[in-house]
Amino acid sequence: MLMMAALTILSVAVFAQNSNKEKSKMKREQTTCTCPMHPVATSNEAGKCSRCGMELKEKAACTYACPMKCEGEKTYDKAGKCPKCNMNLQEITAATYACPMKCEGEKTYDKAGKCPKCNMNLQEITTATYACPMKCEGNKTYGKQGKCPKCGMNLKEKA
Repeated sequence: MLMMAALTILSVAVFAQNSNKEKSKMKREQTTCTCPMHPVATSNEAGKCSRCGMELKEKAACTYACPMKCEGEKTYDKAGKCPKCNMNLQEITAATYACPMKCEGEKTYDKAGKCPKCNMNLQEITTATYACPMKCEGNKTYGKQGKCPKCGMNLKEKA
């Protein structure tokens, strides 16, 4: 009887270890690592950035939300469509800030504040680009919304 109890406990312990190893393996496979200085440098494994040699850091899980905010600030764990307006959910990304004078090169910060070297306000780095719909200035683009300096029309986000 004692032998049966020991075998049962041992088999449960072995099964639990295998289950934890598989969960750990799955978590590692889903992990994306990025460089703090070069967010476009990504890898599925920890390592060094191919551009600057810094250690890659684990990227946080993505969150998605409706661009029309028809459900307020509600977020989702997966990409998909908004249940109310059927628009594609967009990934919510954390803001990144940098010195406008680039006195620290391409160094970025995850919070607004002042540059430690020149004391200027850090500016948010935007990935969206805007251009004049009339193409008054050819293919010139801007990093933020505003008006075209030539014709005064609102700049439109480029796809």
